[in-house]
Amino acid sequence: MSPAAREARTIARLAGPVVATQLGGMMLGVVDNLMLGHYSVEALSASSLGRVWVFGTMMLAEGVLHGLDPIFSQAHGARDRGRLGAALQTGLVLALLFSLPVGLLWLATGPVLVLLGQDPQLAAMAGDYALARLPGLPMVLSFVVLRGWMQGRGIVRPAMWAVLVANVFNVVANWLLIFGNLGCPRLGVAGAGLATAITQVAMVASLLLVVRGFRLGRGAWAGWERAALRGRGAREIAGYGLPIALQFGLEIWAFQIATLWAGELGTVPLASHTIALNLASVSFMVPLGVSIGATTRVGNLIGARRPADAQRAAWVSLAMGCGAMAAFALCFVLARYELPALYSADAGVIALAASILPVAAAFQVFDGTQVVGGGILRGMGRTRPAAVMHLVAFYGVGLPLSWLFAFRAGLGLVGIWWGLAVGLAVVALALTLWIARRGPAHA
Repeated sequence: MSPAAREARTIARLAGPVVATQLGGMMLGVVDNLMLGHYSVEALSASSLGRVWVFGTMMLAEGVLHGLDPIFSQAHGARDRGRLGAALQTGLVLALLFSLPVGLLWLATGPVLVLLGQDPQLAAMAGDYALARLPGLPMVLSFVVLRGWMQGRGIVRPAMWAVLVANVFNVVANWLLIFGNLGCPRLGVAGAGLATAITQVAMVASLLLVVRGFRLGRGAWAGWERAALRGRGAREIAGYGLPIALQFGLEIWAFQIATLWAGELGTVPLASHTIALNLASVSFMVPLGVSIGATTRVGNLIGARRPADAQRAAWVSLAMGCGAMAAFALCFVLARYELPALYSADAGVIALAASILPVAAAFQVFDGTQVVGGGILRGMGRTRPAAVMHLVAFYGVGLPLSWLFAFRAGLGLVGIWWGLAVGLAVVALALTLWIARRGPAHA
């Protein structure tokens, strides 16, 4: 077997359960959309607007916590048990602290959306959705830290099983709270948010039980230390994490702004945009899993002082992410009418969603390339270049083109998606060139 094939097998072994974990996390929102789409078009649109603000603010905190990724992976490669344990403790403290400002932002969801030009009735429903999700916020941020601590050491299955079990729980909770079955209150969009929050609490509790029951802290935990509460560890995490948060924020808010623009086009365009974006987000979980596997693998190899092997791992990861998204692109084109019908029975929504899925297919390959490239840079601990590239690609190219195509050229929703596709192409090319010239072998 060639070195590249061996590397692909290693990354696949890391990425497979991570992909399942990411898909499981994504399915919490997919189930919300599927069930709310059959509750009402307004409920589907309102939950989409709510997630614009919920996801866009939470991911800033989550991005900082991803500053732990290179610390965990490189400390494991260097067999530094003390650093692994201290970073975990500091990360959990930060997760709880970050929940406070993000939670305050969630409380303002409805008024913020009205200020951003959204329908007041939909904005009020979106505010109810965000409020219902509030109890799950510290849990989901703590889950990010715990999952990263295990993934950095190549332990990827416990988080996967916790998320998969949580999805079964979420389906039942949604069925009870959205539609008011078995005597439960009929809460609609707020019921979907509450079901997700309860599920996130149960997910973290189950993961902690697995860690304790199977003693997964061996070799990476030396007990609670007061030193973990000092500022040095937090500053190191922030040094890596703030550029990641900026990168995540720039990318995510590019899509959130696109969603707000879709909302200005009307309820049907917003529902169609929500469906297409949800499908694209599901496929995105596969290269995102490869990206996390690449972060772990590249970081481990750099920590073990094997830069040439780390460069090979980088190229193999890029090829895997690109190939996976090419397959999804084909599915989007061939099933462009059948896939939207899973979410809604409205003929107008289905037809409009079908018209933008070929465009979504066009940027799938670029999206897969850029997310894996970002994971490689995180494994190297070089988190700033990706933030700069996302700023230029999305806000200097993609969003301006989306606005021009949609509102000046009269292309509407299709124009918004073409602009996003061009932005993704620019950032994917920039990251690939950077890895070729300044990747792990040149660090």
